[in-house]
Amino acid sequence: MMANVIDAAAIQPVKVSRLPKIFAAFKAAPVIPLTIIVVFVLAALLADLVTFHDAYQVKLPERLVPPAWVGDTTVMKTVSETVAIDELEKKITLAKALAIDSSSQVGDRIEVVVRQGGSWSRPLGTDPLGRDILTRIIYGARVSIIIAGAALAIGGGFGTLVGLTAGYYGGKIDTILMRFADITLAFPLILFAILLVMVLGPSMMNVIIAISLVLWARYARVIRGEVLGLMQRDFIARARVSGASDWRIMMRHLLPNVMPTLIVLLTLQVGWVIIVEASLSFLGAGIPPPTPAWGGMLAEGREYVSTAWWVTTAPGVAIMLVVLAFNLCGDWLREKLDPKQRSI
Repeated sequence: MMANVIDAAAIQPVKVSRLPKIFAAFKAAPVIPLTIIVVFVLAALLADLVTFHDAYQVKLPERLVPPAWVGDTTVMKTVSETVAIDELEKKITLAKALAIDSSSQVGDRIEVVVRQGGSWSRPLGTDPLGRDILTRIIYGARVSIIIAGAALAIGGGFGTLVGLTAGYYGGKIDTILMRFADITLAFPLILFAILLVMVLGPSMMNVIIAISLVLWARYARVIRGEVLGLMQRDFIARARVSGASDWRIMMRHLLPNVMPTLIVLLTLQVGWVIIVEASLSFLGAGIPPPTPAWGGMLAEGREYVSTAWWVTTAPGVAIMLVVLAFNLCGDWLREKLDPKQRSI
């Protein structure tokens, strides 16, 4: 009898979840992260063409307009002949009540609009100075991509050269260069940026310099490790025997072999640079106002988190989506370019 029960259970169809297949497809081709990155780059490049508002113009009458999907905010107030200052939140004068409803009388309770709802002319609302948030997010994307591109080009390029040199020559040169890298990595980036701003003043160039001076050490460490492994390969020995110069060996033999690692590192570091830039701007050591910067927008809205949540939520979501997209694409590239990952 027990055998029959087991056999009957064994032949029942097993429902297989489709989630693993969905995740596998997403992992094979990260369409959503790539789409976010493409939109981010296009918005940065075409900001002047895709926006309909001035990112810098102050319009105080339109300050703190909510997003388009948020309706009017209303409260119930009691109609009174006179209203004291401390009763404004609960009462309304008869004159104002009649402007809302001509049949209002003293003692009635009427619905009063305390804040107008949003409109699709400003989809994400406005900030405390009446500037369109969507427009400033788009222009902030341009600032982020300029800083990320410049910092990665300067810091990444210098760090790659240092890593190639340290790994190729080894010995005292390797020791000296890596100690400089260790010191750089040990120094707090935020403190360094604040000190730099105190001396030179806040600007985009100073942010790029601050990030680059710390970023190079990350590349030097990773590339140096890759080069140390490549130095044991036969093609390096053959290049030396053929009379190739040190510079030629590093540029023609070592650099192409570390390029997959370098590409993955560049992709992953974009998100890190964006977060660092936003952090510096939030602390006042980054992009000076009124230039749109995502970190600066967060700082401007921190006093209105409870009353105008969209001022900080919109740039915060932008930072999260872009950083997550670059990290996911970096992981995908690592699996595609790393033979060890492909074999697992």
